Amino acid sequence: MKKAQNFDPFKNLVLDKYEQEIEDALDTDKIVSVPNLEEEKERFALIAKNTTQKKRNINLRVTEKTLDKLKAKAIAEGMPYQTLASSILHKYANK
Repeated sequence: MKKAQNFDPFKNLVLDKYEQEIEDALDTDKIVSVPNLEEEKERFALIAKNTTQKKRNINLRVTEKTLDKLKAKAIAEGMPYQTLASSILHKYANK
């Protein structure tokens, strides 16, 4: 029976320029923690909690042209069009 070899998924990894800059910054301690780390953790925990709050369905009637444009923008953003529509409504409602 053969001994199982350790698989290293990073063995042949090639970083692009941006990724290499991040790696170098981590290695040289150029990236440091924020001074108010605990406050930031709490803030992001609250954001996460609010994101997962109960959602309700609504029905909207929009023109086909509007829906097509919304779908095109969602594709460009790399998200479902319903998520983009929800985000737009959320931003508008919370101005």
